[in-house]
Amino acid sequence: MTSARSSQGQGPLYRLYIGRLRRQLAPATVPGHVAMMIDGNRRWARQLGYRTAAEGHRAGAAKMREFLGWCDDVGVKVVSLYLLSLDNLRKREPQELSDLIEIIAELADSLSRVGDWRVQHVGRREALPDELARVLADAQERTKDHRGLHVNLAVGYGGRGEIVDAVRSIIQQHDERGGTLEELAASLTPEQIGEHLYTGGQPDPDLVIRTSGEQRLSDFLLWQSAHSEFYFVEALGPDLREVDFLRAIRDYADRDRRFGG
Repeated sequence: MTSARSSQGQGPLYRLYIGRLRRQLAPATVPGHVAMMIDGNRRWARQLGYRTAAEGHRAGAAKMREFLGWCDDVGVKVVSLYLLSLDNLRKREPQELSDLIEIIAELADSLSRVGDWRVQHVGRREALPDELARVLADAQERTKDHRGLHVNLAVGYGGRGEIVDAVRSIIQQHDERGGTLEELAASLTPEQIGEHLYTGGQPDPDLVIRTSGEQRLSDFLLWQSAHSEFYFVEALGPDLREVDFLRAIRDYADRDRRFGG
């Protein structure tokens, strides 16, 4: 696990450094699937004196659009963004939650209109307000045939709940085939559970990035990240820079992945 501290700077020297970092990346060493936990939006808004957390969430959403472009530019194939957890739905103040839902809906709709990107909702649709669920479903349907960057939007998501839903799906499928519990117990495998996750059919994340210096998973992709690499950035979500991202990719490329060994 590695931490990186963000510093400001967007001048000519910064751009030269960005170019140097890009040249150091070999396509074969770029992670295929990057998961991003954007954190610190509320702290960012408080530090800048904004009256509500909504300004931080809007800035965070704008940063995620940039982030996806960075990923696409270096050849990442799949990106998973953690936008709204099941815990958030239960614990956030009503006004903040209402603002956040509106911002996520706007983000999902805009991403579904970017080039050939494919948008997929991962999470419990029934836990979401009807309008947000509709926007996510429309974005997914609109882009279902796209072959570009695959963007998972984790909204109304919880890792433990996802595993429970996967097991329920396996049991239901097995029951519909007329199988016994003994047969199910004997045949159940990790691969089978993986196929029934919200991300079934996708590669597991190679790299998980979290902003704001926090070093915890927060119920995100618990099953899929069993062998992922982690990279923690000190910058608050809206302050994330391309150089922070490229350093994370470079750091990942330099690691000797052991996959549990």
